[in-house]
Amino acid sequence: MGGILSASSDLTDGRIKTPGTASPALLHKEFAFLPADFERIRQLIYQRAGIALGQGKQEMVYSRLSRRLRALGLGSFAAYLDHLQEQRDEAEWQLFTNALTTNLTSFFREEHHFPILAAHALAGNAPLKVWCNASSTGEEPYSIAITLCEAFDTLRPPVSILATDIDTRVLEEASDGVYSMDRVSELSQERRKRFFLRGTGDQSGKVRIRPELRALIEFQPLNLLDSKWSVKGPLDAIFCRNVMIYFDKPTQKRILERFVPLMKPNALLFSGHSENVGFVTDSFKLQRKTVYQLQADASQRGRALVC
Repeated sequence: MGGILSASSDLTDGRIKTPGTASPALLHKEFAFLPADFERIRQLIYQRAGIALGQGKQEMVYSRLSRRLRALGLGSFAAYLDHLQEQRDEAEWQLFTNALTTNLTSFFREEHHFPILAAHALAGNAPLKVWCNASSTGEEPYSIAITLCEAFDTLRPPVSILATDIDTRVLEEASDGVYSMDRVSELSQERRKRFFLRGTGDQSGKVRIRPELRALIEFQPLNLLDSKWSVKGPLDAIFCRNVMIYFDKPTQKRILERFVPLMKPNALLFSGHSENVGFVTDSFKLQRKTVYQLQADASQRGRALVC
């Protein structure tokens, strides 16, 4: 998944429950960090990114945001939050969001999805378009690209992939396409040889994605809560894996319904292993394990909205 924090049941319909007490471990830290500060952070990251931040994340929040306080020369979290809200510093807002996102990913994570994508691509009409909306450091969109290169048996398949994430820091790493050998160690030797270039000299122990593969992917920052998306349809598939579990149900429904007019009839939606799209909307029908297909009537409604 891409830049998202751990889910919490503490937040429902945008309303956060009564503040708890500060962790004893935070009472004698470098910076003043009060329960009220933590509640402000919870509200701000929810408003900014839709992330429901649980009460048990106090120490993690302190650790990650304290770096920003040092960088700005501020002595308390209250001062930092005042700076965010009063200075309208968009660059700092992005750093705040980046700091509070977690990026857990790997090549061919939830591997059963990729043969389904390959079969769907070969059955469709080229060129194909795929959106990966939590691309993190790039392993997921590159896995999609590898799958489609293998399906069409060429390094230049008739496909385009949009890879987005809210975290601009990980998007830079994804765009570079450079990984340590241990990050690709579980890939077959054939895939490593075909799709990666081995580093030499000061890049020894690293690999780089082949330029042909990189050319298939456009990386862009995108917040799923933004009122407007830069995504252009019609899409053949959307990878939205291990993302929805970090939003409350109303937010999940809004996002999923916004997918509909962007998708081709019978397009596929790939979700995470612990996500059940059917509980949120009837626009998608379960086809295989955590793979959903756009319902025909939903597709018609979506086209009507676009028109």
